[in-house]
Amino acid sequence: MVAEAGQKLFLMPGQWYFGGKASELRTLLGSCVAVTLWHPAKRWGGMCHFLLPERKGPTDGVLDGRYGTEAIDLLVMRLRELGTRPEEYVAHLYGGADTMPDQTGVKLNVGERNIEQGWTQIDKHGFQLEGVDVGDHVPRTVTLALGSGSVEVRRGGRRQP
Repeated sequence: MVAEAGQKLFLMPGQWYFGGKASELRTLLGSCVAVTLWHPAKRWGGMCHFLLPERKGPTDGVLDGRYGTEAIDLLVMRLRELGTRPEEYVAHLYGGADTMPDQTGVKLNVGERNIEQGWTQIDKHGFQLEGVDVGDHVPRTVTLALGSGSVEVRRGGRRQP
């Protein structure tokens, strides 16, 4: 996504943003997962919102933000283009709710698998994990303020510190 200075962006599933122009990033999560990144010294940050942990089957070589492995790789590519390293960033991990417990006879565990992929990618790249709110049965709204790096989470409509 591209932003103009001060713009507030709402990320849909599969979208991601990294930079310093937008003032705020927000997304709504069910079984999807969002990872936020913030560089305290540079005051840059980003967020991705992925639907599935990884792609099954062949790729055409183009990274796709719908998949956890590729969404994080897109963020990492961008932060490296700007001359920074993953370990300089504070990360937060949100989402992965089981939004349909006991409503189907088949358990796909998409939320659980998304959470596991989020943890794996944060560890793999060496981000400094600061905040986590995952699992449960409630949707979340996540907002990253790019001016300060603060992250606000609303669980099922309730604001969390």
